[in-house]
Amino acid sequence: MPNPSYTVSRFLQSEIAGGLLPGGQYLIGEELQIVAEDALGLAVIEPERIPATLGTIYDFASLTKPLVTALLAVILEERGLLDLNAPLANYLTEFEDKDKREITLTELLTHTSGLPNWRPLYLEAQNRDDVPSAIARILLEPQPSQPKDVIYSDLNYILLGFVLERRTGERLDLLAKREIFEPLGLKRTMFNPPPGVIREIAATERGQEFELANAIADSKTRSWDDKTRFASQYRRAGVSQAHWRKDLIWGEVHDGNANFMGGVAGHAGLFSTARDAFRIANQFLPGSELLRPESLRLFTSNLTRGCNTSRSLAWILAETSDCSAGPALPPTAFGHNGFTGTSLWIDPNKRRVFVLLTNRVHPRVGAIDMRNIRRQFNALAVETLSRDGDGET
Repeated sequence: MPNPSYTVSRFLQSEIAGGLLPGGQYLIGEELQIVAEDALGLAVIEPERIPATLGTIYDFASLTKPLVTALLAVILEERGLLDLNAPLANYLTEFEDKDKREITLTELLTHTSGLPNWRPLYLEAQNRDDVPSAIARILLEPQPSQPKDVIYSDLNYILLGFVLERRTGERLDLLAKREIFEPLGLKRTMFNPPPGVIREIAATERGQEFELANAIADSKTRSWDDKTRFASQYRRAGVSQAHWRKDLIWGEVHDGNANFMGGVAGHAGLFSTARDAFRIANQFLPGSELLRPESLRLFTSNLTRGCNTSRSLAWILAETSDCSAGPALPPTAFGHNGFTGTSLWIDPNKRRVFVLLTNRVHPRVGAIDMRNIRRQFNALAVETLSRDGDGET
């Protein structure tokens, strides 16, 4: 078992002691090998105190986007089942209407579709199958006249999840299990964890106060007609503040839209550990067991030049100013964060992987600057590998 980096562990322990995080799990890897790992603090604070371990399963939130949805999209493209440059309308009939502007799969993958960053789809769709139609209706709303730029959006990856499902005829979680989890031998990676493992899962927020506030704010930013429609659908769905999740969210997905979709969505819903995430992350590096060598450039190339953010397929590139990579990582590194407190960064040149998993939203969402925590973690991880390379302990 690799020795953990005591510098990294001390840093995270100080954040835990300061009340910023209940606990966490991390892994530092290089050349397909685990160099350092540790688990600290608590996976659950209430209703009981359960320590975090290296086997604790975390809600990965938006890390679902690169580790499942984008990876599957490229796998299917390699097999000729998808054309990433094709219009979305080729795969989802809800977008065939000529009044809806043309969006390609690559634009969804790089967040350049122009769709807004978030909508409470559970207030606008009748059920999971109606979600693509609900998103399509957004394109009929008045749009600002401006050049396309990067707008990070859950809606992009929700649609990609439906593309994958309709193209294969298989639900996303089953497709991921067959194409990713089982081939890599992942035992603690899943959607919708079974009830029997709940005590092995890090808890998240008590209730949905944070998302409820966002839904109310979202309605206030729309036009009067939009707000009227929002209120009407809010009432028609029988959704009121009293009907939102109030109990501790533990063992089910934290994200409201993913929960509405039965825990299986292209933007969120993945549960896993740092060790399993390390296995998936290595598939984006030379020697991938799942992808052809020529496909790897899709994850390292800047596909959004001239935009406000440098992005490849699914990942943000470290050359992006003020991103969570921090100055310790080279501009060629790529990574992604998850709202629950997760982070994964990859340095393709040195074949390094840095995984940080926390449940910073437990027991409630606070004003925590995760960007600085992630940057400091990455810096200490690089320092750990430098010391290890010098033969120090």
